[in-house]
Amino acid sequence: MHRQIAGLCMAAMLCATSGAAAAADYPDRPVKIVVSLPPGSGADTTARFIGKHLTEKFGQPFVVENKPGANSFIAARQVAESAPDGYTMFVASNSPMVTNAAVFRQLPYDPIKDFVPVARIARFPMVLAVPASSPYTTLDGLVTAARNAPGKLNYAAGTPTYQVALELFHETRGIRAMPVPYKGTSLAMSDLAGGSVDYTMAEVSAVMPLVRAGKVRALAVGSPERLKELPGVPTIAETGSKGYEAFAWTGVFLPAKTPQAVVDRIAKAVGDLLATQESARFIETMGGTVFPATPQQFRDFQVSEIERTRRIVKTANIHQE
Repeated sequence: MHRQIAGLCMAAMLCATSGAAAAADYPDRPVKIVVSLPPGSGADTTARFIGKHLTEKFGQPFVVENKPGANSFIAARQVAESAPDGYTMFVASNSPMVTNAAVFRQLPYDPIKDFVPVARIARFPMVLAVPASSPYTTLDGLVTAARNAPGKLNYAAGTPTYQVALELFHETRGIRAMPVPYKGTSLAMSDLAGGSVDYTMAEVSAVMPLVRAGKVRALAVGSPERLKELPGVPTIAETGSKGYEAFAWTGVFLPAKTPQAVVDRIAKAVGDLLATQESARFIETMGGTVFPATPQQFRDFQVSEIERTRRIVKTANIHQE
């Protein structure tokens, strides 16, 4: 018995030593950063920013690889099935790591069991917008119209995450509208600008170019405070949905069973970067704010967000196969 215990202790010590050695040498070759969204998206832009600085810090290339499509299934599954050695990272938004777990009855990956959270990066407030030609010039006007004709108005559901955010808004105001599903935010925003749908919600970086071009009108923002980019646009909370918030966020994940020493090494590097003024300014240019967290804080946040989203999904009955 004593020999068995001693053997187990020795094995644990060897594993710890091996993990520490791996972290000390990490990285000694290029690192792949997988992103489930196309170039130009918030996740892609933050991934390239993080990758540039990690390349400078560690002296090895951190190369972004975009794998969009299939509700982020392709990218998430690729990372989940990669070797847990720190050489395949996932810079993901809340869509694959929270919303999919709540919306889809079957997933080809498990957002909790298949990944270890490393560091949150940033969060971006969502904006509720209508076509520039819309008769609705205020959020109250839109709500009144929806209340007077339940289910008559429609909204573009660019992603399941945006649909969940809108259904939560509907719940707070006691209204119903018809979702029009899209395969991506850009298509949803294009149809919104063209007047094919009544309204939508998307992250600020996707909305602002069309606002500046005069093609869509922002009615309200999902942040707790008004945005510098839209000082005259109220928050959804101040228009009558007390406590309402809607954000998209990004963070770094690694495959499950990646050595803790490697996780900690990356987490510290990303955390140190996010503490700089350069990071705050860069993320602010996209309408976001830095959103740091330790690996454990990030995991607790992810779990709580999944639970919250599942409640909204159940109430609104927006499950997908």
